[in-house]
Amino acid sequence: QVQLVESGGGLVQAGGTLRLSCAASGSIFSIDFMGWYRQAPGKQRDLVAGISSSGTINSADSVKGRFTISRENAKNMVYLQMNSLKPEDTGVYYCKAIIRTGWGAPLNYWGQGTQVTVSS
Repeated sequence: QVQLVESGGGLVQAGGTLRLSCAASGSIFSIDFMGWYRQAPGKQRDLVAGISSSGTINSADSVKGRFTISRENAKNMVYLQMNSLKPEDTGVYYCKAIIRTGWGAPLNYWGQGTQVTVSS
């Protein structure tokens, strides 16, 4: 069984910073992708930033230049450094990982989510 556990959310003023962390644990053979998604109230869950096992990064235009995603493969962890936060960054941030637990097909796993609130 695989678990993703996020930490680091909270309340911050506009212009502030937060760092999110996500740790994957369990019967992990390999992790193809790790990323962060955001869901604002009444909206769909959208990709904020993702990073492949080889280090290829893609991120939403709205966060480029402000957010940085990084990954520690040896620890099965992914981080999201969020600078210059804006009220529109408010939402629940979910960690997602595409994980192989054996020789079968990789599966999607999600964390429980962590709330980020940016006040103006």
